[in-house]
Amino acid sequence: MEKFTPFESRMVALPRDNVDTDQIIPARFLKTISKDGLGDQLFNDWRYDAEGKPKPDFVLNKPESKACKVLLAGDNFGCGSSREHAPWALTQYGFRAVISTSFADIFKGNSLKNSLLPIVVPPDVHAELLKDPTGAVKVDLASQTLTLASGRKVHFPVDDFAKHCLLEGIDELGYILQQEPAIAAFEAAHPAGIDTRA
Repeated sequence: MEKFTPFESRMVALPRDNVDTDQIIPARFLKTISKDGLGDQLFNDWRYDAEGKPKPDFVLNKPESKACKVLLAGDNFGCGSSREHAPWALTQYGFRAVISTSFADIFKGNSLKNSLLPIVVPPDVHAELLKDPTGAVKVDLASQTLTLASGRKVHFPVDDFAKHCLLEGIDELGYILQQEPAIAAFEAAHPAGIDTRA
């Protein structure tokens, strides 16, 4: 995983409430254990017609959406069944952050473990973003701030452990491996077969 660094990007607005994981990545694409190509199936049933051709009126198919790293979503984004393929599809498309007024807990956890930052903002901030949905925002995880196109800075919450892992570019296993010197020192001080209990 790459270290999560500050970035600036325009947004793609998809302000639908209660978008579930099956809408993000339909179940028929869950047979793979690889992330490769999942970006092409992101929002598949909204994005393509019955013949597999892109629908020109869907936001991801518009030229101005290309290279955007931030998705501006509606409330309760990522509800429904648990599937890591949902954040996989979003990151494979190129998104690094999703902004909403709330996220489903399991989706939020899966996102943080897969280098996708779920940013929760108050309704008034969300409304301001929707007034200029293609505007650029700045995301700074270290300071936990989102800077709007107007210059307004908003603080967002994030789990401390997840923040550490994202900033370091590691997953949970990588975190454990970082502790290897401390683990080795503990094991050396407590040889196998010796009962250290009082």
